[in-house]
Amino acid sequence: MSTSLNHMHLAAFVTAGPGRPGGWRYPGSEPNWLSASYYQRIGRVLEQGKFDLMFFADILSVPDRLGNSMDSQLRYGSLGSLRLDPTPVLASIAAVTDHLGLAATVSTSYLEPFPVARSFATTDHLSEGRAAWNVVTSFQDSEARNFGKDRHIDRDKRYERADEFLEVACKLWDSWDDDALVLDPAAPLFADPERVHHIDHEGDWFSVRGPLNVARPPQGYPVIIQAGASPKGRDFAARWSDVIFCSHASLDSARDFYQDIKSRAVRHGRRPEDIKILPMATPVIGTTTRAAHEINRELADLVPPLAGLSTLSYHLDIDLSGLPLDEPLPDVDAPGVQGHYKEVVEMTRREGLTLRQLGKRYGGRTEGAFIGTAVEVADGMERWFAEGACDGFTVGATHTPGAFEDFVRQVVPELQRRGVFRTEYEGKTLRDNLGLERPAVGEWRHRRYGA
Repeated sequence: MSTSLNHMHLAAFVTAGPGRPGGWRYPGSEPNWLSASYYQRIGRVLEQGKFDLMFFADILSVPDRLGNSMDSQLRYGSLGSLRLDPTPVLASIAAVTDHLGLAATVSTSYLEPFPVARSFATTDHLSEGRAAWNVVTSFQDSEARNFGKDRHIDRDKRYERADEFLEVACKLWDSWDDDALVLDPAAPLFADPERVHHIDHEGDWFSVRGPLNVARPPQGYPVIIQAGASPKGRDFAARWSDVIFCSHASLDSARDFYQDIKSRAVRHGRRPEDIKILPMATPVIGTTTRAAHEINRELADLVPPLAGLSTLSYHLDIDLSGLPLDEPLPDVDAPGVQGHYKEVVEMTRREGLTLRQLGKRYGGRTEGAFIGTAVEVADGMERWFAEGACDGFTVGATHTPGAFEDFVRQVVPELQRRGVFRTEYEGKTLRDNLGLERPAVGEWRHRRYGA
């Protein structure tokens, strides 16, 4: 395992669908979202670029928060207009890659721990230790209604359920000792019954007997990713996460978040280096600075304002359809994703944006403002990394697969030349490449209770 702290880590933010209302319209974008070969191609590109992992975002409904209608989502190919289940997509990518980590988003709000733990244990085995789980709590009524509920669970209850969900999942992964699978045909002894255990979990949310019917994962636990930005979410992430995905409108806010999370980790008995913080970066790369900004303008022109506002309404869990389009976003009580609300408030105040302008910007936002030549993009990323704002980045694509191909071909060699990014993978598993320890049986107690 690498113990180096001077190399940044890179994840790729991918959706199993269009994702960006302007990106799918951009010349060169390929609309093959229903084909396994499309995602396999992206996976191969990312592995060529020595990325740590490929991270699939997901949601559980077609959003209808703007004006109580799906129209703007479906019409413009916005956030949730089409989303494949990411778990089988990961399996298809695992078959054509050897080192790339494979992360899927799965909610703790409406699913059950046993099938989720089983699915990620299976993925970890089939990929030889490259699985990761992006833990989300879900927050939309439209998602709740797809699971027989009238309304979503309130924020504090969602995190209480998520805490117990993670505990049960870890208990299930621990229900097989590391050496339980013997496979001795002479004895005969397939698996040692003394090393496979019921978990007999009885809690406020779940009753699970166990054991899991999959041997303990190669990584012990799959890598845990989380994106909480509210105080409750930050505390949850500091306890459970190996990787934190976040979004910031400025270097200063990214640095403040980084310091806060690392401090929280220490308060929970963890080391700062036990958590890798990878803020979102969506580079726009051109042969010249002017060319990059022209590409950015072209991409922005392809975003209808309602497309971005539809996504923002979903993220904030607020119907923005009744607000004046040519006035700034007012102060509102945003029950949805706190990180996105802080980001748009900062952006609105800094640039004096109207709601219409914010819709275009949000629908095609380029997080981190890494716009320029490959050298200039590398300059910006190196500055964030060197100034204590991150441990690397979650790289988004303005259009796929072209933007990932451009980044790997142009920016990755520049980062490698500067010695801030790897030239070869350090190990076999995702934990190896992230520089994370393999959890021992019972590690969940330390994460949840600091014991």
